[in-house]
Amino acid sequence: MAEKLAFELVAPERLLASLEAEMVVAPGAEGDFGVLPQHAPLVALLRPGVIRVYEGDKVTKRVFVAGGFAEVNARGFSILAEEAEPVEEIDAEEARRRLRDAEEDLADAREPSEAERRRLEQAIEIARARLEAVEHPV
Repeated sequence: MAEKLAFELVAPERLLASLEAEMVVAPGAEGDFGVLPQHAPLVALLRPGVIRVYEGDKVTKRVFVAGGFAEVNARGFSILAEEAEPVEEIDAEEARRRLRDAEEDLADAREPSEAERRRLEQAIEIARARLEAVEHPV
């Protein structure tokens, strides 16, 4: 039997995953990265994107995260997400509306401060990634 990786995904509202997998791929701030059993210790920032849980070469679970932190240690792989939801629970039309609203908020902002502009741009980035997760399930 192949060795498994203990994986846990926690969002503010709930525990989204506590399982064993052959591999987990996460959307790191510097690019996607995969974690296998016996992975070296790691701490990483996450960007908006999809976490994919693998059994063999098949994806068994897909979860959208808006960002967060990932840690690999001797116990396994843990992700603390700012916001997360299973991709199959995302409504495509609602995701399109959320992106439209975020883009309109930025367009309507009159001379926003640098911090406000960053917040609005981040909302657009999250909305785009969320929509892509549901429209392009690869």
